[in-house]
Order: sequence, then structure tokens, then C-alpha cells
Amino acid sequence: MTAVPRASKLRQIILSPIGKKLITGITGLGLALFVLAHMIGNLLMFAGHDAYNAYGRLIERLGPLFWLVEIVLLGIVLTHAAYGIQIFWGRGQARPTPYTEYASRGAPSLQSLSARTMIVTGSGLAIFLVSHLLTFKFGPYLTTALQGEEVRDLARMVVNTFRQPSYTVGYTLVLALLGFHLRHGIWSALQSLGAMSQGAKPVLYGFSLVFAISITTGFVILPWAIAAGFVQ
Repeated sequence: MTAVPRASKLRQIILSPIGKKLITGITGLGLALFVLAHMIGNLLMFAGHDAYNAYGRLIERLGPLFWLVEIVLLGIVLTHAAYGIQIFWGRGQARPTPYTEYASRGAPSLQSLSARTMIVTGSGLAIFLVSHLLTFKFGPYLTTALQGEEVRDLARMVVNTFRQPSYTVGYTLVLALLGFHLRHGIWSALQSLGAMSQGAKPVLYGFSLVFAISITTGFVILPWAIAAGFVQ
């Protein structure tokens, strides 16, 4: 009997439905942690322009290490998107005719609206990510003085951007998509990783909702504070 090489076994696992869900879950949780860190960084704007620009300068000084983190993040995003599309496509192939309505046998169904629109919210977020990078990372290089050093004035760029009502409204709508995506994605990832025992299910399901609302609120509060003139 010929032994199956380890590489082949690993490939079989990765390409299996369970393997795809595991990879999507792991990459999704990684991106959720990044989104949380990014939101906390954004809230430094409430501490003033210098605090926010100092934060940006600190990241910039990481140099090659930061570039490595960006490459890893890009890889995680692309992997998450690719496997998410494969899972969606696989479900479509398995059931060409979609359900006309969703019902649950026994326990309450976890098939919420957020669960049924993951491909839609994910696609919207992917489009927004490109626009967001073009606006901020590759946007105008404004400068300011910080402790006697010329640094990029990220704070002024943020204020100038969110003073545009159309951008603020659009940003809010996109963050609503992020909330929906996280609301289902968090508990689904934990379920794929085997953390959703019967007893823990209500707690983790509730946690995903609280996390999604907190992230959405944390991101949206800044642009509306700028639009209202509370942050100059």
C-alpha cells in the first residue's frame, strides 16, 4: 500500500470544505484583531493632532518591519477573500436553486441576515479597502512639525477628508457592512475552530454582536465628530 505524502495530505485538508472553513475562520479572526487595533489608533484623534501624528510617526519608524506586516496583512486579506469566494461558490454549486425562505428545526436558527449576505458585505468591504488606501495611505503628503521634526500630517488629512459630507455618509454605510460581516464572521470562525460548544454558543453568539456594534461605533464616531465640529 502506497503511503500518501504529507504534502498531499495537507493539500487535501486545505482544499476540503472543512479546511476552507478553518482557513477562512483563522484569517477572519486575524483581520478582526487588526480592525480592532486600527479603530483604537483612530480614536487617538480625540487626544489631539500631535497624539495622532506621533502614532503615525511611530508606525512609520518601524520601516521594513512595518512593510513586512503590510505584506502579511495583504496575504491574509487575499487568502480570506479567495477562500470565502470558494465557499460561496461551493454552496451555490451544491444548491443551484436558493431557498425561498429560511426555517429552523428545534433550536433558534443562527441564519441571520448577516449570515446570508457575507459575500455581499465582503465584496463591498473589498472595494472600500482599495478606495480607503488610495485616500489615506497614498493620499496627499501633508506635513507638520512635531517636536522639532517634520512629519506627515495624517491628522489634518483625516479632518479634511471627513469634512466632506459625501465621504462621511459613504464611510458610515461601509462601516455598517463591516458590522454585518463581523456579526456573523466572528461566531462562524469560532464555530469552525471548535469553540462553539452548546453551553458557550449563546455567549459567543452574543459576543460577536457586541464586538460588531463596538467596532462599527468606534469607527463611525470620529467622522461624525469631525463633521459636527467637535474635532477640528
